[in-house]
Formats: sequence, structure tokens, C-alpha cells
Amino acid sequence: MEHLNKSFQGQSKHWLWLLLAVTIIWFSNLEYRKLIKPDEGRYAEIPREMVVSGDWVTPRLNDLKYFEKPPLQYWTTAVAYKIFGEHQWTSRLWAALTGFAGIFLVWFAGAKLFGYAAGRYAAMLLGSSMLYALMAHINTLDMGVTFFITLGIVSLLLGQKTESNEHTRRNWMMLAWSAMALAVLSKGLMGLVLPGAALFLYSIFQRDLRVWKNMRWSIGLLVFFLLASPWFYLVMKANPEFFQKFFIYEHYTRFTTKELGRYQPWYYFVPILLFGMMPWTVVMFDTLLRTWNQNTRTGNAFNPERFLLIWAVFIYLFFSVSGSKLPSYLLPMFPALSLLMGKQVATMNERRLFWLIAPILPLVVVAFLGMGFAPYFMGRLADTPLQHQMYSEYSHWLLAASLIWLLGVISGLVLLKRTRKSSAVFALALSTLLAAQLFTSGYNTIAKERSAYLIADAIHPLVKADVPFYSVAMYEQTLPFYLKRTFTLVNFQDEMGFGITQEPQRWIPDIPGLAKAWKMQPAAYAIMPVEYFPQLQKAGLTMKTIYVDTQYIVVSKP
Repeated sequence: MEHLNKSFQGQSKHWLWLLLAVTIIWFSNLEYRKLIKPDEGRYAEIPREMVVSGDWVTPRLNDLKYFEKPPLQYWTTAVAYKIFGEHQWTSRLWAALTGFAGIFLVWFAGAKLFGYAAGRYAAMLLGSSMLYALMAHINTLDMGVTFFITLGIVSLLLGQKTESNEHTRRNWMMLAWSAMALAVLSKGLMGLVLPGAALFLYSIFQRDLRVWKNMRWSIGLLVFFLLASPWFYLVMKANPEFFQKFFIYEHYTRFTTKELGRYQPWYYFVPILLFGMMPWTVVMFDTLLRTWNQNTRTGNAFNPERFLLIWAVFIYLFFSVSGSKLPSYLLPMFPALSLLMGKQVATMNERRLFWLIAPILPLVVVAFLGMGFAPYFMGRLADTPLQHQMYSEYSHWLLAASLIWLLGVISGLVLLKRTRKSSAVFALALSTLLAAQLFTSGYNTIAKERSAYLIADAIHPLVKADVPFYSVAMYEQTLPFYLKRTFTLVNFQDEMGFGITQEPQRWIPDIPGLAKAWKMQPAAYAIMPVEYFPQLQKAGLTMKTIYVDTQYIVVSKP
């Protein structure tokens, strides 16, 4: 017995050290990278303006009403700003934390549903799936909503376990309703509609209506509305126009039309899923096939495997038919797929897993060899000497990432040959996570054209907070965060068009209007694309250039 206790303690210390290493890797580059437009700038700036204004009800972007998304991530980021300061890492903290928490959620759920080994494998597979690892380090809203939707689904599955006592099942269902409310506050009605639609499909395919009777409707809806409705009430009370913009346009119009310019063909998500699930892509297809073919007769018991399968397929098809597509929309699939794959990996032998991983090796070899020629090919894509330099620097990061990934795949295959499955999966997972971190960190080399930090650094000592600053025919999403101020838009609306229609006095529609305002101001600044500078000269603006690069020019009033 003493020997077993020492062995268990040794294994526990081993996993604790590995967990510490993974934690450091996961959070290591949040501050290193500059914010990239448009999403990272937008979702860093809205919380900053909340902190400055003290208005945590009405979201604003560039001091204009902005009702595209609910406020949960804005709130959490604003709290991080208040506690730790306004930094790049605090702006990305919520995405990184919810992504990291999602790994532990899958670990816990897998262990509860399918056994401890399945949970451990599911966590490693999720944290190292390429798309999941990448998006957890980019400031968008999709990782947060993915976490809460997954929490809702997991709670639902655990709340349907007939072997649990009544009190436990009720608590799980209350958590499911709470998670759906937080998902709605993260990104809108998809947090409720998508799980509900998947549950409906499950009950049809499985001919199982009992799940609807176990939803704890009365107390569940009470919990849901207590959490979700206060902000909606307050924001509609303060802004009567909110309902039309948020519920009609942002949910119905965006899904059914191509108005946002994000329309892509039906096969858009095919390469994204194939690459995004690397290095577990073949394991995923094998798991989907085996789950589909398994015996679905579970008597009176809820079938979690079939529900997870329906959920993953439904999410893929739902966004494939949408008129608006982005790669991150597939994220809610990944925890469910990882749970199913974790269950399969836990039960399969090393030989079978070897042959499911082996097809990835030639792809990674080709990627590594291709990176050796990357400076040449990326140089041919460059239009300017600066681009040539940036692309060349980025290729070195890509080469290092592909080398680590290649070594990880080879190590994993060798360990599988030696029947060390757990070590092999960890080697594959760790190398993929490292590769993903290098991919994102290396992107910083081309941030000079995707971020305004250089502009901000150059003009910050010259810009006074109380002097008007005009943004002509453009809005550089990252510049407000770095300068810690907003702009008056000129001849430009884009996604702020709704806010401008509500408060038209906050913008200037044309160059003659700017010329008039410019003459009236004792001091002023303006930023514009370089090609617009001659138009301002013709309009009679007296200007002094304080910054210029290949894209933008910044001027002040002499």
C-alpha cells in the first residue's frame, strides 16, 4: 500500500509539473503581440470606453452606440482594465481564460461521462486542436460563447444521468440554464437557439421526448431570465432603437443575407475544419463514423454520444448555410468533438491510433519543407520593401513552428510504436500547442501593416487630449486603444453607421464639412489614407505633417 501511495504521489507531481508548463505556454504571448485590426482593436476599445465613460449599459465604439453584441466580454475586459490596467494582455485575457477553462471543462465532463482516461485525452485533444489553440489567443467573442455553450451542454448531459440522485440532476440543469444565459450575454440568441435546436434534433432522431420533461422548465426559465434579462431591459430603456438593431438586424438579417460581405460558398468550412482539427483530423473522422454506427438503443437512458454527434454536425451545417461566415464560427463544435474523440482514444489500442495519426506526418513534412521556400514565395507576394522584410521575418517563425510540429508528430508515432499511448498523445498535443503559439507570435512581424502601434508611438507625445482629432475616410480599429482617445469620423461610416444615424452630430459627412470645422478650431489633428491628402489640400486646409507611412498620413493644424 505504501508503494502504491508513493507511486500515485509521483504521478500527481508529474502531472502538476506538466500542467504548470502548459499554463505558461498558454498565457505566454498575450502581451507580446500587437493588437491586429479589426476585431482585436474593436473588442479592446469598447471596454476601454466603458471604463472612461462609466456607462456599462450602452456599449460604444469610437463614442458611437454599438449594438452588434451583448456586453459580457466587454464587462469582464473592463474589469481587467480596472484591476490590471489597459494592456494588450488584459484585452485578450477573457478569450485566453475561457479557452483554458474549456480544456478543464472537457476534462471534467469526459471523466464523468466516459471515464477518467477519456476525460484526460479529451482535454489534450481540445487544447491542441489547431483552430481552438489559435482562437483562444485572439481577442474575439467566439471563445467566450463557446465556453458557456459547452458548459450548458455538459450540464445538460450530466443532468440527464439517471443514476444520479434527484438533487444532483436538478443542480446540473440549473447550471445548464445559467450557462445558456451567460452564452446569450456573450454573443446573443445563438447561446439559446443553437442548443435548443440541437436538443430538438436529438429528440427527433432518437425518438426520445423524455429529455424535454427533465428540463426543469419553471425554475430553469426563472434562473435564465434573472441572469439574462436585466441588461436587455436597461439597454432598451436607455436606447429604444436597440430592439430593431440587435434582435432583427444582428440575428435575422446577418444570417439570411450577404449584406456584411462575409458570404462564402457552402464548402468554405471544409478546409477550416480539416486544418483546424489538426493533428487529430483523421481521428475525428474515425470517431464520427464509429459514433454514428454505434448501437443507439440505450433503453430509457439519455445517449450523450449521440447528442454530441448531432450537436457537432448541426453546428457545421448551420453556419455553412449562413450568409455570414468566419472561421471562428466552428469553435462550438470542438469541445463536443474532443469529448467523442477522447472516449475513442481511451479505448483504442496503440496500433490503431498509430495509423490514424500517420497520415498527418507527410502533411507536416510538406509544411516544413514548404517553409524552407517561404521567404522566396512570400517575397513574391510583397508589394513594398517593408512587406518583403516583414514576410521574410514571419517565414522564420513559420519554419520554427513547423519544425517543432514535425518533431512532435514523429515523437508521437515513435511512442505509439512503443505502446506508450498517453505519452504519445501528450507529445502530439504539446508540439501542436507550441506550433500554434509560434504561428500567432510570429504574426507580430507583419503587425506594422495590421496595427497602429507605430503611429501611436510616434504621435502620442504631440497629441493633446482636449484637441479634436478627425479620422478621414477611414477608421483604424487599433489606434483608439493605443492613443486612449476617440475620433470624429469624416466621410466614413462602415460598422458605425447605425451609431451615426442615432447621433449624427458626432460625425462629419464630407470634406467641405471638415474644412469648415478645421477653420473654426484653434488646434486640430487628422489622420487619413495618403491618397486623401491632396483632397484636403484642395479644400483649403492648412496642415502640418506629423507622421506619414505607406498607408496613412497624420497632420495637425499649424
